[in-house]
Amino acid sequence: MLRYVHEDIVWQEVPGEVSLAYTIAGCPLRCPGCHSTYTWNADQGDELTPARLQRRIEDYAGMLSCVLFFGGEWQGEALLACLRTARAAGLKTCLYTGLDDVPPAIRAELTFLKTGAWRRERGGLDDPATNQRFIRTADGAVLNQLFWRN
Repeated sequence: MLRYVHEDIVWQEVPGEVSLAYTIAGCPLRCPGCHSTYTWNADQGDELTPARLQRRIEDYAGMLSCVLFFGGEWQGEALLACLRTARAAGLKTCLYTGLDDVPPAIRAELTFLKTGAWRRERGGLDDPATNQRFIRTADGAVLNQLFWRN
């Protein structure tokens, strides 16, 4: 079961997209320096079901282009159900994970995938030296340059 601690509309996390974003509870990675340690507790937040997601997509009809999940890959089947709901609604999908990759079934339902654990010394996506990658899954293109400030 997916549980989320935040639901937001975001613009910067998926460049060029207006995203309905869910911060998923229960992250098992525990990356040193994590800015979201409050999400580690899996028992908090509200349940995110495909039906709930569908209602929220309908609430924002015509205003969204993407659904973004900050985590959730540790609940693969539940995440897949939500990804499929978003895609059936004609929306793009994105997952931010601290892993270096995700299972093929999840990857197949994603338009974008951010990979890589947070490493303070390497910075985030806005730093050219980062270990993290923002990938367009259709062709594997790494789009990190979209986050760089000139």
